[in-house]
Amino acid sequence: MLKPFIELFKYRKIIYTTTIHDLKSKNAGSILGYTWLFLYPVLFLGLYAVVYLLIFKIRLNIMSPYEYVLLIFCGLIPFLSFAESLGRGVGTVTSNSNLIKNTLFPIEFIVVNIVLSSQIILIVGFSILTIIMIYLDKIGLNYLFLIYIFILQLLFTIGLVWILSAINVFFKDLGQIIGIIVLMLMMISPIAYTQDMIPESMKICLYFNPLYYMIILYQKVFMYNQVDYKLLSIFTIISLIHFIGGYYVFTKLKGIFNDYI
Repeated sequence: MLKPFIELFKYRKIIYTTTIHDLKSKNAGSILGYTWLFLYPVLFLGLYAVVYLLIFKIRLNIMSPYEYVLLIFCGLIPFLSFAESLGRGVGTVTSNSNLIKNTLFPIEFIVVNIVLSSQIILIVGFSILTIIMIYLDKIGLNYLFLIYIFILQLLFTIGLVWILSAINVFFKDLGQIIGIIVLMLMMISPIAYTQDMIPESMKICLYFNPLYYMIILYQKVFMYNQVDYKLLSIFTIISLIHFIGGYYVFTKLKGIFNDYI
């Protein structure tokens, strides 16, 4: 069970170097360059705010409109980094087939590179959010749990992308389907609505969505300086199962990738 953690530590320097290179190459040739790192989450937030506050005119008794926008931001930022990881990571094996038998840098760690470089959206977005929370004097001791939740998100995402990128070798339509899946996840994840808005009969459906636990954990820490230890325990188990299971699925199937590429 410790093998994926040991392998990550073993290749940590190469992973770091290739992740930095991936970050630089993502914005190479772009007119706005690294400015997109700030514009991307802000534009998405603006779209959500316009739709839910101005068009749907949603008003909550438990929070003001600006607090509602911040609540959306808390869930939207980690979702965007997750969605980018999924979108870029699914085709990892098929687009890097020359690395399948590479022993210096195993292909499974290309997935790690993509997931890590996709977190820049989260880091920038949460930096903006933290500055706002400092200004509003909402920062508390429980904010330290954000680091732990972030690590769990990384483990969960890496494991999931390992599984999906391996399946994509045999079922190449998955790359086309993943966009629809991401859109569906955006709609059913509690980004722009609170738990109180959900009918009791529908709440059980949330428990089958791993993003529910992640987003609610972020929102509770940022907005209320609270930690839901039950949700945190469940998300810890989910993340470890995906990470360890995803590593073994990928490495077991890795030996037959060449027969399908």
